[in-house]
Amino acid sequence: MEPAVETESQSRNDEAPPSNRRPGSALEERLTPLLNRTVWLWPALLTLVLGIRGSWRPQPWRDEFATWSAATRSTGDLLELLQHVDAVSGAYYLLMNGWVSVFGDSPTMLRLPSALALTGAAVFVALTGRRLFGTASGLIAGLLFAVLPTVSRYSQEARSYAFVVLAVAAATFFLFRALERPSWQRWLPYAVSVAAAGLFHMVSLVFLSSHAVVVAMHWWRDRRKGLLFGFPAAVLVGLVPVIPLVLLGTEQSKRQIGWLSAPDLNTFVDYWHNMFGSALVSAGVLALAAIPAGWARGRRPAFEIGLMAALPILLTWFISQGQTAYFFDRYQLYTVPAWAILAGAGLGKLKPRFLGVVGLVVVALLGWPDQEKLRTATAHEHTNGKAAAKVIADGYQPGDGFAPVRGDKSYAMTDLEIDYYLPDRVELKDVFAAKTALQKDDLFADPCPQPASCLNGVNRVWVVTLGEGDDPYANLPKNEAEALRAAYKVTQVKHVRGLTVSLSERK
Repeated sequence: MEPAVETESQSRNDEAPPSNRRPGSALEERLTPLLNRTVWLWPALLTLVLGIRGSWRPQPWRDEFATWSAATRSTGDLLELLQHVDAVSGAYYLLMNGWVSVFGDSPTMLRLPSALALTGAAVFVALTGRRLFGTASGLIAGLLFAVLPTVSRYSQEARSYAFVVLAVAAATFFLFRALERPSWQRWLPYAVSVAAAGLFHMVSLVFLSSHAVVVAMHWWRDRRKGLLFGFPAAVLVGLVPVIPLVLLGTEQSKRQIGWLSAPDLNTFVDYWHNMFGSALVSAGVLALAAIPAGWARGRRPAFEIGLMAALPILLTWFISQGQTAYFFDRYQLYTVPAWAILAGAGLGKLKPRFLGVVGLVVVALLGWPDQEKLRTATAHEHTNGKAAAKVIADGYQPGDGFAPVRGDKSYAMTDLEIDYYLPDRVELKDVFAAKTALQKDDLFADPCPQPASCLNGVNRVWVVTLGEGDDPYANLPKNEAEALRAAYKVTQVKHVRGLTVSLSERK
């Protein structure tokens, strides 16, 4: 049976005879085995370097503070937390719990696991590209993946998305291995990858739809029993550890993703920009991904990778028309490796070959301004909690109280933002918390039902609200603001980016 794609050995046999070869081809022949063995190394190194570069500059945002809050609890407290909220992030929180206990909780250390995960994803992108389209295409696909602004963005994000990308990229590689020679030894790592994808973000399991279609296509052509039974068995084994998470996550779904609304066609206006981290890069990648559609040979694996890139997005869009919406760009970030492989295949087969390198450089240059924006202080969060915490620390006195904005602004997690930056010597009483988040086994505190009584015994209160307006109590719940105005006078007000920090002293 004719192979679906030209192999490297066929490519070498089709080359011109020695007498007609261009100068330097002998050197290329000597370099090819080395390049083939190290095709994964260069994308991995580039992804890691770009992932770490400037990772300390962007101030963490609220989702990252949620990670920090969970990861810095005791294991017992963390497990209690997961019974109430964020069960879908439980595997990631447990991983980060161990990581932080060893390496600390600085922004770079919180984000480094994500950089390492996407470095691993780059390895699988290159290896899958090489397996399907040859060494040059695999190398270009891996390098293209590395220079995408969104890969740098989520390398510097202390959330689970990078691990989902790694798990799905690994599953794709192991699937194509198993399709070549189905055996339990090859299906086992696939099952592990499926489990990892579900545990780190169960919405990503939509990727199994495209994998099922590809397996069905191969079975229809070959009728191999190893595909008919091996793939479903591997999926079932992979889903076993995810089932408890699905049951618990379903109960928490309204709280976790209730803010998402059903998408429409207008949703796609910004979707691709956010998916690739740049409007220009997204246009370039999608254009390059269309090149293999015109191939006479190799169209089949290109179609299969195209399914893995596009089908999960389309299915999630349709599923999200129901009662619960799941359609959000970072929730489908796991499709980026497939897009990179497809675009890399297009670049890798351009003739003359240097055009592939030129195309890669052009994509990198198109994304460079966005790469630089990702490494600014406000890339993740507009508010400057670090500066606000410094104001409090500089004026702190033992016994001081703390009143962060909550109520309908609780989503901003201002309390966690300030707490993250405060030095250990500063111990503030959270005056309007009847139960702290830790006591409640949650990420949010319970508000004091009678704020005036909760202020008893506190002479000074540091108030932090959103915005930089004239009213230091703006955005506080009405009953909290009234309690402060009745018993305290404002003695100090300072504005930092996006926040107002004030000190109120008892009259």
